[in-house]
Amino acid sequence: MTAISRLVTHAVPGSLNVHDFSAATETVVAFPLPEGVRPRSHAAAPDLSRATYVTDDEAVCIDRGGRTLWRLDYTPDRTRSYNSWAKCAFSPDGTVVWVYRPDAMAGMYQVPDRWLAIDAGTGDVLAETGLDCAGHGAFQFAHPDGEHMLIDVGEGQDGARVYRGRLVQDTIELTAYPWADRCLMGLAPDGRHFMTVGHDQEDVAFHTYPDGEVTVRIPAESFGHDLDETRMEWSGGYLDLTTAVVTTGGETEDEEEWHTHHLVDPRTGEIKGTLDTPSRHAYDLVPLGDGIWITTDDTGRPLHHTR
Repeated sequence: MTAISRLVTHAVPGSLNVHDFSAATETVVAFPLPEGVRPRSHAAAPDLSRATYVTDDEAVCIDRGGRTLWRLDYTPDRTRSYNSWAKCAFSPDGTVVWVYRPDAMAGMYQVPDRWLAIDAGTGDVLAETGLDCAGHGAFQFAHPDGEHMLIDVGEGQDGARVYRGRLVQDTIELTAYPWADRCLMGLAPDGRHFMTVGHDQEDVAFHTYPDGEVTVRIPAESFGHDLDETRMEWSGGYLDLTTAVVTTGGETEDEEEWHTHHLVDPRTGEIKGTLDTPSRHAYDLVPLGDGIWITTDDTGRPLHHTR
């Protein structure tokens, strides 16, 4: 089983900053970016030797000096993005870069979305597959087994699709989960379970991995609010093996938004209280799985917290 990643990337004008929270003292490694580049997504290799970013047109890998190690232009021609975002992520061992391309939305449905496995050292495409969806963007999760990646593709009002994949020689072995109405929030640290929130924002559920069988389901009203007044936010995840963060939110009578981070036992569904932590909005908190969670300051800089 692979170690939990404590790397968080943050793009600022002219630099991709990688915040390493793996030691007692935070360290920051800055990867220079070309002038004017605004990445859609970014990620860093576990050994901090290189970083990758994607735009609407290309995926680029750079070293710590900002030198381009490889560049992969997208095909077919993506003349407009149509509110879609490409995404990238490193495999746990740093040898593969996984790139999601929302080609269906960007190409006005002429081609399917694509999921690529790229050699992190050379930029060669090792394998790619089409996804039977038309997403605006995606979130990728590295499974602790070091082989599988899970991807949640958001299709806007049409729901969300979740897939599991792994690289087998020159092929991506792909499995689609049989639903289009649940959003993947995170994986348990041991990889044996995962958490989803309904696309309708009415409940949170915990599933066995890999089959996806629901073991615990908690409706929104269980958190002490009327369903007409509150919703499950597409936020949260595993704080550690026995505690998940589940976020509810809503609006006051004065139309001011509010949110609360709840602590839940994912094995039993027991609600164990709330997590008292500063967070600027419902999606500002990201649990890392080992008792640490990340929020951001007003500039978007990552801040880490420990129970």
